[in-house]
Amino acid sequence: MKKILSLAAMAAMFFGGSALRPVTGGEMVGGGDPATGAEMVAVSASDVVAGGGGPATAQDGWVSLFDGKTLNGWKVGDNAATFSVEDGAIVAHGQTAHLFYEGDVNGHNFKDFEFKADVMTEPGSNSGIYIHTEYQQGGWPAKGYEVQVNNSHTDWRRTGSLYAVEDVKEVYVKDNVWFTEYVSVKGKHIVIKINDKTVVDYTEPENVKRPKDMAGRVLSSGTFALQGHDPNSKVHFKNIMVKPI
Repeated sequence: MKKILSLAAMAAMFFGGSALRPVTGGEMVGGGDPATGAEMVAVSASDVVAGGGGPATAQDGWVSLFDGKTLNGWKVGDNAATFSVEDGAIVAHGQTAHLFYEGDVNGHNFKDFEFKADVMTEPGSNSGIYIHTEYQQGGWPAKGYEVQVNNSHTDWRRTGSLYAVEDVKEVYVKDNVWFTEYVSVKGKHIVIKINDKTVVDYTEPENVKRPKDMAGRVLSSGTFALQGHDPNSKVHFKNIMVKPI
């Protein structure tokens, strides 16, 4: 992987291997720059080189979006306490909230890509992974598609559904068991796989028009977001990877 040293990285090495950068996230904590509300924290030179708030390792074109330790590179608006990091995973558990990737990988703007994450649901839980979306302070994201995460919630749309567009009724994985959810977008073509089994193969029609309350459910480009659905839902995400195409 080719590394390009930024000014921040060179400063990091010059000052004993650490530099300062603002915490990314909707809620800024502690002191720091009063103009921006950003807390300044120390990061290593390797972190700065990798970008995205932590080491972003590349393997066969796959790049990590989550460092396994912090929410650096991710941003949440309302109900920020819904998201935490436990045992190397992002946990969504609390009031309705959405955690958006705002890190450096691809300028957090993806059009054609492959995406995958290891996911585990607890009984009765609902969540989702948004694609081609953008940061929104509150409410359900208006832009992009939602890829459903739900193995036993009362909502009948199950894991792997392209929510309310191409829905899956079958349950392919169990609660309390890790599984891999995969999404690819190539042009107008969306494929969703659960543990390598294709459950959705959808091509968006040209000039598609959605109902008014789904006007943003079209392909364009954008970032990813994880959903915290409700206080009774608890869902875990780890090994969150993307391969831009």
